[in-house]
Amino acid sequence: MRALKKVGVILLVLVLLTGMGGYKPNILKAASRLETITALELTKDMKLGWNLGNSLDCTNITVNNPTVTDYETAWGNPVTTKAMVDQVKKAGFNTIRIPVTWDTKFGPAPNYTINSAWMDRVQEVVNYGIDNGMYVIINLHHETNWMIPNAANQSTNTAILQKVWTQIATRFKNYDEHLIFETMNEPRVVGDPTEWSGGTSQARAIVNAYNLAAVNAIRMTGGNNTYRFIMVPTYAASSVTAAVDDLVIPNNDKNCIVSLHMYSPYFFAMDINGTSSWGSDSDKASLDSELNAVYNKFISKGIAVVIGECGSINKSNESSRIALAEYFAKAAKSRKIPLIWWDNNYSVPNQSETFGIFNRSTLTWVFPSIVTALVKGAGDSVTPTPTPTPGTGTMALSTEVNSWNSGYIMNFTITNSSSTAINGWSLTVNKADFNISSIWNAQQAVSGDKIIITPMSYNNTISAGGTVSFSLQGSGTAVTNFSYTLK
Repeated sequence: MRALKKVGVILLVLVLLTGMGGYKPNILKAASRLETITALELTKDMKLGWNLGNSLDCTNITVNNPTVTDYETAWGNPVTTKAMVDQVKKAGFNTIRIPVTWDTKFGPAPNYTINSAWMDRVQEVVNYGIDNGMYVIINLHHETNWMIPNAANQSTNTAILQKVWTQIATRFKNYDEHLIFETMNEPRVVGDPTEWSGGTSQARAIVNAYNLAAVNAIRMTGGNNTYRFIMVPTYAASSVTAAVDDLVIPNNDKNCIVSLHMYSPYFFAMDINGTSSWGSDSDKASLDSELNAVYNKFISKGIAVVIGECGSINKSNESSRIALAEYFAKAAKSRKIPLIWWDNNYSVPNQSETFGIFNRSTLTWVFPSIVTALVKGAGDSVTPTPTPTPGTGTMALSTEVNSWNSGYIMNFTITNSSSTAINGWSLTVNKADFNISSIWNAQQAVSGDKIIITPMSYNNTISAGGTVSFSLQGSGTAVTNFSYTLK
């Protein structure tokens, strides 16, 4: 996924001064299922997945000598905890994809040695999922500064790719089938006219060569990596015909899985200026056609596929997003393809890149109805329930915070947990806690040392079991533990 843009100067550094120094790796014992199950059996068991986006994959770090934590929190997300992953599992997700950027965490040629603190931290987060019995995917994510599929860079990039994957694979060689490697994320020539339309034939051939080099490096480490399931992407992980048709499975390896990203349909799912409605017969037929093409190309020939990223942005169109989520998950499952929702913990209405459905700070689901739709479509019986922070009466308040320029954006969700609709609501906070520069989907009034936030006409009513959301932009540092009155 293309990351949420942040303002700052790129400072590439190779030193991590502090980190998880006391962490003790928890190596799992080898298991034989890697040798006995097929890729299609594995992907069937993966069921439904969720991405820990914009955490271990952060780039453009703007501090000197960043620590492991500086890297992980650079884009405004909190440090990942096991409690977060526990909630994801509890909600009905059986797979977690952990995007990891290794760029700036490895040293110079010829060894390209990965910083040990960073490797330990990646393993710690992997174990959060493994300990939950989840399938866990780790990859090389935002590596576009060096992993360029062109002839000029191919030799050097291949050397880096082999050395980096050899180190990762060696660290994780004893993990069982629940750990999956993904060679690259959206490999492409950034800025090229064909960047998102399948690339050139030369670039596609180089992506194939990179996939082959990575798979060979992983296999050569032995142990469970001899049979490890490995996801390999098309050019830019695209499902367009040119990219799909030119993909070569490395060595015809039966334990390789095709990695695709499908933010479909684009004008609904990704384009902030596109349509905000989805659900017509024509919409469904179009999505079915995309999935049929993938099925016919790969699944029908016994080649497994994982849609490693999908989702839709928040255009204040929850009902259409729910409809797409359930239909997409059901349609993909019927074709033996698991979906993994891209979540960057950013959900401000009517903004680009707002794929967030889980608030990692409060451990609450911002859009529990979308989660329910995904789980229902994927065919699992677990139904997620919102777990908002304490509120007043039948209402509860949850919040999430994202860094923005020199300040922050705070998103508020009010949940009506009663069986009857609520007509009219207000949230009163201390003026000293908030320096509000703008507010969306609500209005504010100052009364002494208090700020009273009230709804607009269109979100005055909260239906039974429903939610309303609004957001504010503030300057300075966000106060997350604030007192309030909700009524």
